[in-house]
Amino acid sequence: KTNMAEDNSAFSPVPETPVSNAKTPIAIQPSKLSKQAREDLKPIPAKKPDRKRRQRYVEKGGKCNVQHGNMRQTYRYLMDIFTTLVDLKWRYSLLVFVMAYAVTWLFFGIIWWAIAYFRGDLEHLEDQTWTPCVNNLNGFVSAFLFSIETETTIGYGHRVITDKCPEGIILLLLQAILGSMVNAFMVGCMFVKISQPNKRAETLVFSSNVVISLRDDNLCLMFRVGDLRNSHIVEASIRAKLIKSKQTLEGEFIPLNQTDINVGYDTGDDRLFLVSPLIISHEINDQSPFWDMSRQQLDKDDFEIVVILEGMVEATGMTCQARSSYLADEVLWGYRFMPVLSLEDGFYEVDYNMFHQTFEVPTPSCSAREMAEVAARMDAHLYWSIPSQLDEKVEELDSKVDKEHTGSVEWNGNLANAENESKV
Repeated sequence: KTNMAEDNSAFSPVPETPVSNAKTPIAIQPSKLSKQAREDLKPIPAKKPDRKRRQRYVEKGGKCNVQHGNMRQTYRYLMDIFTTLVDLKWRYSLLVFVMAYAVTWLFFGIIWWAIAYFRGDLEHLEDQTWTPCVNNLNGFVSAFLFSIETETTIGYGHRVITDKCPEGIILLLLQAILGSMVNAFMVGCMFVKISQPNKRAETLVFSSNVVISLRDDNLCLMFRVGDLRNSHIVEASIRAKLIKSKQTLEGEFIPLNQTDINVGYDTGDDRLFLVSPLIISHEINDQSPFWDMSRQQLDKDDFEIVVILEGMVEATGMTCQARSSYLADEVLWGYRFMPVLSLEDGFYEVDYNMFHQTFEVPTPSCSAREMAEVAARMDAHLYWSIPSQLDEKVEELDSKVDKEHTGSVEWNGNLANAENESKV
């Protein structure tokens, strides 16, 4: 259901024209019209009755609209400090990055100045016979600069530690080790944050609406996904969830209950080869949460459909996830997506101007359950009508045979009487 064959209608006329008051349907080839003409061809979706706007659980851009409150065990964030730093916003991450180096430089600078102060190096600056702990360290500023040179291993050569200062040697070892740890930690955080594939999801697009129409005589709920980049998503898979509050038989109210929407998990259609835009289809059957939903009920219902596309970025090998959602008023009943794929000279071309466009098609307004019941009654009527017709044909054949048999008997009887009479 999610292969390129779904969009092959781009190479032939549109199967159904939009429902309108026109008397004669016109076959249109969208791929051969100009862009302005195709935009003019776009039908205006039917307006739905005004309803109270539902608060989204997941924004259209994929952000989860959930905030955590009254969290008393905030120390757990410090236990996983690396992930906490990676999850910070960029401005805070840069602030932590700068402060981590500045604080360590300042801390060790103070210690180097304290060693020089308590050893009396600052009092013997002009004494050529005095051996200081650090040559040419004449104040706090020079101690701070020596701390930077030590931790960053710059080593200009003007300020250097002497071998007459054991406490300075120990401090040099501690700063070298701690500086390496700070470098590894902060550079690792920045590298992970930079290489996160969150922005890769910006080039994974979802259709602005969900449509419901017939496909192979079954009501199907469909939406479209596409990848704008030439580098593809490897092992892409798609999932969908229905977010709707429910109440159990025992009276328990479950807010924002999540129900799985089957988009091909049992057939493997949920695993995508996302080279060109694909239409993801959910067949509304007796296992579907939309089994009892009709067009009239859709206008009154309140739910949200969350779609999740996952895969590995081909360039980096990191897992990427893109999310989007659809509210009930973003579901179009009786519409189908316009084809976006056309065959050019030696290649296929995708027209993303038509990615979100839909056109109206004839679709029953009843629910899938009612359609199935009507089909079952028709099948039952056909099942019982065929034997009755056969019985009628058998009865007609029997009566015909009886008539022929009776006529032959009478004719034979008359012939016998005539012969007897002649003999007499």
